[in-house]
Amino acid sequence: MSIAAHSERSAMRPFPAPPREVLIGDAAAFVGITPRAIRHYHQVDLLPERERGADGRRRYGYEDVIRLLWIRRMTDAGIALDDIREAFADAAPGGDGGAEAVESVLARLDDAPAAQEAELRRKRAAVQRMRTHGSRRGLLDDIVSRRLEVAPEGSLRQDDLDALLVTERIFGPLGAAVQAGRFVALASHPDLRAESDRVSAAEEALDDLVAVDDPRVAQIAAERHAFETALMRVVEESGQLEEDDAIFDAWDESHPSEGVDTVPGPHPARQARARNAADIIWAMPYDFSPARLRCMELAVRLGSSEATAP
Repeated sequence: MSIAAHSERSAMRPFPAPPREVLIGDAAAFVGITPRAIRHYHQVDLLPERERGADGRRRYGYEDVIRLLWIRRMTDAGIALDDIREAFADAAPGGDGGAEAVESVLARLDDAPAAQEAELRRKRAAVQRMRTHGSRRGLLDDIVSRRLEVAPEGSLRQDDLDALLVTERIFGPLGAAVQAGRFVALASHPDLRAESDRVSAAEEALDDLVAVDDPRVAQIAAERHAFETALMRVVEESGQLEEDDAIFDAWDESHPSEGVDTVPGPHPARQARARNAADIIWAMPYDFSPARLRCMELAVRLGSSEATAP
């Protein structure tokens, strides 16, 4: 057979017809996913479920495979399936919308990767603080960690950091930053730290066997008040109150919406935070006896009466 005849005969061969529909395994192989993934897309309403044929098997057409390709491309980009489903509800890639529909999907989902990047930066900053300040101290808010930087090396105790963690949960970073100044003063004055330990030990001794009207309750309350007065004097002399004011001013500048009263009377947001703090306080378990609670109450009363005295 001549070369010309062979070429003519080859040209007359029918062009291989592509399948109009393919089985789930073939669709998955083409897209680069698994049949299990396609079944999951059916379950979460990302891909309409096809009717089974006479042989009990589902088959997928061109539009199905196009949709699967876009789903895979979006998941590879880190977009959640819920967001993809919501986007498909408005503009399905590969449909009549063409490129404009695809752009609509990407525009709607543009905030998701940005939010993920911001969260990643936040996590990296937290890890860096932990490496710089230590695992415990680094987990506190940055303004609290910075306030503790002036404390002598190794002077902060685990109990101090535990207390700051609780305070930050109840009163936020500002409340914990103010309390951090207290621990800095204790860490810098061994005599104050020793007196703090002595009074705390006396309070802990007020167990369930001590009556609330026991004379020791009032005596220890007076000792607690005297200690707090001495500690506050040291805090004031160290200039920490001015540092507190600077921290609050910086916070107000970076959180302007939280410091503006737009209506007369108590600020609704502040009221909500106060209610939230009260709820959290009463949800925190403390193993205090009635005598110890009474001692705390008396110490607070002593401080209040002294503050209101002319």
